[in-house]
Amino acid sequence: MGLSQRSFRYAIIGAGGIGSAAAYWLSRRAPGEVVCLEQWELGHARGASEDHSRIIRLGYHSPAYTALTRDAYAAWRAVEDESGVPLVHTTGMVNIARPGTQGGEILDAYVAAMTEHDIAYERLDAGELMTRWPQFRVPEDHEALFQADGGILDIRKAGAAHLALARARGATVLPHAAVTAIQTGVDGVELVTEAGVIHAEKAVICAGAWTPGLLGRLGIDWPIRLTQEQVTYYATPNLRDFAPDRFPIWLWHGEDEYYGFPVYGEVATKAAQDLGGPTVAAARSHCKPDRERVVKLTRFLDAVLPGYSGPELYTRCCLYDMPPDRDFVLDLLPGHPRLAVCIGAGHAAKFASLLGRILCELSTEGATEHPIEAFRADRPALSDPDFEPGYRLGGAAAAS
Repeated sequence: MGLSQRSFRYAIIGAGGIGSAAAYWLSRRAPGEVVCLEQWELGHARGASEDHSRIIRLGYHSPAYTALTRDAYAAWRAVEDESGVPLVHTTGMVNIARPGTQGGEILDAYVAAMTEHDIAYERLDAGELMTRWPQFRVPEDHEALFQADGGILDIRKAGAAHLALARARGATVLPHAAVTAIQTGVDGVELVTEAGVIHAEKAVICAGAWTPGLLGRLGIDWPIRLTQEQVTYYATPNLRDFAPDRFPIWLWHGEDEYYGFPVYGEVATKAAQDLGGPTVAAARSHCKPDRERVVKLTRFLDAVLPGYSGPELYTRCCLYDMPPDRDFVLDLLPGHPRLAVCIGAGHAAKFASLLGRILCELSTEGATEHPIEAFRADRPALSDPDFEPGYRLGGAAAAS
């Protein structure tokens, strides 16, 4: 697609899960005055917003996030209602850990956050868990939380729906339009892109793992850690046992953390280790799966979910972009009031439509009524060089 229009009210850098959402919500406010820029083809597999499925849940490890989960579901319902495309598929959510460990503390944090926000849940011992879902093999000294509203978000369809609805309101969506320079001034923002120079009154930066590079061009050097993660699909022969109407999404909080899905998107189950991958120096467009990590994951699955694995269908990589506290960044950029920024910290997909709505509000009104104080761009995790990193969800980040 060529670029005939050169000036817009709002420009979005990045057309992934959050960028596409920002384009959608801004197009509702300013039809025909929005441009969304993607450096590669739409729906590419180089970032963190592709693949079929992401976990969505009402329960979270921290009140800062649990305060937003109901609004996240409401944002997705708005997109589903307008598009007619189902995006959220309820399966229930199970969190599993052993009391007295860091994983047990994470379960307690979930309980506290859900209680504070009046979200219903059940606490199950190992026997109760395996009676309800005999697919599990869990040690007797473990326990679980069940929250009925958890499920699967089809992130690939979600991004496509956001962009289609934005186009319906006159938004311009440009693939192969990498931003190479950003200049801000009193009158607006100038973006130099591979598709030409674009002028906008305001801009939104949500380029995932490529955001630190863009911020660096503005003289901002936040300590964002990039890691190369991967998920594996298994062609299990036990399809009915792990169908979405019989088996929930699950999260295992142990010495290592794992998570997985029922059969969805592919005729296969899907699982991964959270934060199992190495730190990478800069965002890369391609990576190769780590075979040893696949073996480790399969060994874990065969111990706690016999029959869940099977022949490896495929393993795909993605990139996490994480501040030192692994909390979102969601704010106007300090020193650049015409720029809003969002960093997803490796767990933002479930909130993507709501984050796009909040970015819209920050760009159009300069503020939002949603509680996002924990995600300020001037907090110690980003500004204090002595801040002690903690990347485990529910660990160091739980207090935020």
